[in-house]
Amino acid sequence: MSRAALRCWVSGRVQGVFFRASTRDQARRLGLTGYARNLPDGRVEVVAVGEPAALERLRDWLWQGPPAARVEDVRCEPVEPRPFADFTTA
Repeated sequence: MSRAALRCWVSGRVQGVFFRASTRDQARRLGLTGYARNLPDGRVEVVAVGEPAALERLRDWLWQGPPAARVEDVRCEPVEPRPFADFTTA
């Protein structure tokens, strides 16, 4: 099983619209671990670990987000995979 990791920053109207919870649900459906958290500057940071194909699907989903979100930008970079027990929100 090949494992990879991404750190993404999502900007736009992504706080107060259930973005983190929806990201958690989507990541769990894809079998990913990691976290989503709000940043003080209004963005959401997402770190996800798992199969490369699942990471690509999550990255594509981040551009949409939940219905109330208005995503303006998604920037991702590969990072070293870290062990997470689950996908959580912070």
